[in-house]
Amino acid sequence: MGVPNWVANSFPIIKFILLILILVCCLALIVVILMQQSEGDGTTTNSITGIKDTYYAKNMGLNRDVRLKRATIILSCIIAVLVIAFVVLAKIYGGNIWD
Repeated sequence: MGVPNWVANSFPIIKFILLILILVCCLALIVVILMQQSEGDGTTTNSITGIKDTYYAKNMGLNRDVRLKRATIILSCIIAVLVIAFVVLAKIYGGNIWD
């Protein structure tokens, strides 16, 4: 099963675009993960500072944390889909992935 020449010749361009997209998504994922706060209950911090825990204070950072977790999941899924597409296209074109 062969593919037309124009399709086989376009694989280096497609490969380059997919690799750039994977790189950008990986860098974005690293930034998003580094922006997240650690999962701690924060009782020691609150007892040292003496700040009273109110419902508003507890949920003030919830929106940011939820958005960062959602972004982590979405970026991870995008990376997985791009890598699978890259490997499948390499198998279809019959070319070497790293050339």
